[in-house]
Amino acid sequence: MFYRYFATLQDDPDGGTIVTFDDVPEAITAGDSQEEVLSNAREALALALRGILQSGRSLPVPTAAVGVPVALDADVAAKLALIQAFRESGLTKSELARKLGKSENEARRLLDPDHPSKIGTLQEALRALGMEIEVTVRRAA
Repeated sequence: MFYRYFATLQDDPDGGTIVTFDDVPEAITAGDSQEEVLSNAREALALALRGILQSGRSLPVPTAAVGVPVALDADVAAKLALIQAFRESGLTKSELARKLGKSENEARRLLDPDHPSKIGTLQEALRALGMEIEVTVRRAA
């Protein structure tokens, strides 16, 4: 999955800019400066996607191609990818823990969208599920 969604920026009549995402309608934010708008957009997008997973739904596939591209931070994207891959795997948390050589508590923390995890650990868990992380670096919007 590609964790970059396009944001629509609109002037707020009260000042600043409102940010929405066609593919993730739950993600709405605003800001006064361009830097604040983009920072808030990344945060709102990450929160909305975590909420979607916590509600048991699958992540929306980015389809919009117009607007300002907003990419999730690498650790957030890896965490969401892990949770999605785990759900699709059909494994139990105990089985994942065994595959990783970790305790079930460690596996639970890896699958908790609100628990921070190191990118290396997430990469290891994704590999155990037959997935890999591919990194792309591009100039920021």
